[in-house]
Amino acid sequence: MTGTDRDARLAAAVALREAGQPERARDELRALAEEFPTDLTVAYQTAWVHDVLGLEAEAVPYYERAVAGPGLTAEERSSALLGLGSTYRTLGRYPEAVATLRRGVAEFPAHGGLRAFLAMALHNTGQHAEAAGLLLELLAATSADPTVAEYRRAIAYYAPRLDQTWPA
Repeated sequence: MTGTDRDARLAAAVALREAGQPERARDELRALAEEFPTDLTVAYQTAWVHDVLGLEAEAVPYYERAVAGPGLTAEERSSALLGLGSTYRTLGRYPEAVATLRRGVAEFPAHGGLRAFLAMALHNTGQHAEAAGLLLELLAATSADPTVAEYRRAIAYYAPRLDQTWPA
C-alpha cells in the first residue's frame, strides 16, 4: 500500500468519526493500525476513536504507542498525552495518570487542558493542595471574569502557597 492510500483511508476514517459514525471509523482505524503498527498518527487516531466509543481500556495501548516517540504534530502529541492521562485516570490508574499528565504539562506548559486534567489526577492521588493550586493558577491566567481579573495577581501569588499563613 502506498502512503497516499494510507493517507486517504486515514482521512476517510477520521471523517467518519467526525460525522458521528465512530463504529465504522473504528473498524477502518484498527485495520490501518494492524497494517501500520509503527505509525504514530494512526495509533493516535485509533486511540481517539476508542475513547469516543467509551472503550477506554482498549484505547490505552494505542495512546501508549502514539506517545512512545517523536512523529506527531504538537497538537496531536498534546492531545494524545491528555487522552492517555485522562484515560488512565478514568480507569483508576492514578499514578500513571499523574506521570503522563506531568509529562504533558512539561512539554506543553501553556496547555490549560493538560493542567486541568493533571489537577484532577492529583486530587485522585490525595495531592489536594497542588491540585487546587494548579486550578487557581489556570483561573488567574485565563479567566475573563472581571472580579477574577481584579484579583489576578493575588490569586496567582497564593495559588502555590495555599497553606501558608502570616504572623499576626
